[in-house]
Amino acid sequence: MESDVTQTTTFPALRNDVFLRALRRQPVPYTPIWLMRQAGRYLPEYRETRARAGSFLALAQNPALAAEVTLQPLERYDFDAAILFSDILTVPHAMGLGLRFTDGEGPRFDFPVRDEADVRRLAVPDMDKLRYVFDAVTLIRHELGGKAPLIGFAGSPWTIACYMVEGGGSDDYQRIKTMLYQRPDLLHAILQVNAEATAAYLNAQIEAGAQAVMIFDSWGGVLADGLYQEFSLAYIQRVLKALNRDQPDGQVPVIVFTKGGGLWLEAIAASGCDAVGVDWTVNLAQARRRVQDSVALQGCMDPMALFGGEQAIRAEARRVLDAYGPVATGGHVFNLGHGISRHTPVEAVSALVDEVHTYSRHLHATQA
Repeated sequence: MESDVTQTTTFPALRNDVFLRALRRQPVPYTPIWLMRQAGRYLPEYRETRARAGSFLALAQNPALAAEVTLQPLERYDFDAAILFSDILTVPHAMGLGLRFTDGEGPRFDFPVRDEADVRRLAVPDMDKLRYVFDAVTLIRHELGGKAPLIGFAGSPWTIACYMVEGGGSDDYQRIKTMLYQRPDLLHAILQVNAEATAAYLNAQIEAGAQAVMIFDSWGGVLADGLYQEFSLAYIQRVLKALNRDQPDGQVPVIVFTKGGGLWLEAIAASGCDAVGVDWTVNLAQARRRVQDSVALQGCMDPMALFGGEQAIRAEARRVLDAYGPVATGGHVFNLGHGISRHTPVEAVSALVDEVHTYSRHLHATQA
């Protein structure tokens, strides 16, 4: 695999578009499946590549290795989409916040955003600093050979702001919530920069070859009602409005996933996205009624169900598929309600993919 990527708009013809058709709520022969964090630590081949890279950040910044780990799950399983291997924190890293990954602690920033001077220094980064991401996207599209569509992604402005202000992950979000209540003007300034940066980042991924994009609002669910709409959803909408979704191969679908966002399903569905990701706390049948089939739904099996053994995995997959209901018009993408655990047995994923494809084909055939 070569890491020197030449930008091109000529890619291999797509041979499996079921995922894209489901997002567009078009008829499909079965329910497509992919998993959040499907390119990751549960795979032994990923761990081997990660060891060769030397660090997580070195892996993410090497287009050839990022392409390699993106493709690994599709070589092992019959997934209906690939998702770019990267990290949502590449954008604030390009802003100069000094991203590093520490064993046992996760991501940390050397220069968190804590006061007015820090906020004034923030600016949308030069996208050339993220060229390694876009080179990886183009390379992956070629290496996929049309086997499945490629998903690009970014963190939501609010979720990225959480990491920027907290300096890393958090249990209580004290620092950013203190800013929200004491200096909402500063937080709005951060979110505005993040929204502009996120739109530019996703547009560059689309230009490089991403066929769908997803906005991960991982921490939107920690906000109170009313504050979610003001500090998270409003800025997701700004991103959505700025995306260049009309492409020669058709409009690029956009998925929005707010973990813990079941309370706001209707508002998220009305934001301008094509699909809403839901976690395992959401009743899929009720969710579909609430959004009135205005958008596709993605989800929503509990990732821990993959530790229950094959019989339980297959039963849970069928329960989720049955909950969505009639499938003649597509509209459901099977996924977990959050990222797959690093401890997941590889054979558990095999059972899940097989059951989703087999059982949903039966449902689609009987409901046709």
